Amino acid sequence: MKRAALLVLIGLAALPVREGLGAGKDENLATFFMGRIKYANDNGNDCSSVGEDLMKLVSQASTIRVQEERRLRLTDPQIFETPFLFMNGHDEFVFTEAELANLREYLSHGGFVFGSGCCTNPGFPKAWRREFARIFAGTQIKQIPYDHLIYRSFYKLDRVRSNNGNRNIYLEGLFYQDNLVAVMCEDGLCCAFSANNNCNMGKGVDVEDGKKLALNIAVYALTH
Repeated sequence: MKRAALLVLIGLAALPVREGLGAGKDENLATFFMGRIKYANDNGNDCSSVGEDLMKLVSQASTIRVQEERRLRLTDPQIFETPFLFMNGHDEFVFTEAELANLREYLSHGGFVFGSGCCTNPGFPKAWRREFARIFAGTQIKQIPYDHLIYRSFYKLDRVRSNNGNRNIYLEGLFYQDNLVAVMCEDGLCCAFSANNNCNMGKGVDVEDGKKLALNIAVYALTH
């Protein structure tokens, strides 16, 4: 995808998720902005610079202006003005009913959530699968195969390499009405694109693959 095309697509996609909340603000039309989620008992500060590093990846692939990340709780109405939310963590968590209700409305109206476990700790991925499966009745978290568009929305990734043995790493996702609305990588993806895997040595996602995959996720989320 060429830079000009990416600029136009993200510029169009940076509209509020739900009408009536901030619609028409000029700053929303020309910038990429991301919400960093504070959820359950987590203050949204695991691997503190990871949100800024994700936005840098987007800015390096386009000429778009990137705003500072927004730190938001899932119960904040401002999430409906933020089409792309990021969450990461090390530990188990449980959403409140209010958080689940807001996520249900957010994801069913065009919002997207990108989640990443930190340092391949098992607690966060386990909780993410369980809690996101609670959002829409009868849904399950599914492994996303390599023929899905998210693996080629910017870079073409035939596989995502692991630093721990010769195995492939797959995203997992939540679908709503056949649309992918949330993805998660259990293998410390945020450590790969933010910390060059310094906190996850010998494990997790290959650094170069991790940076490409993170950008693919952002581009996919903002153009679908």
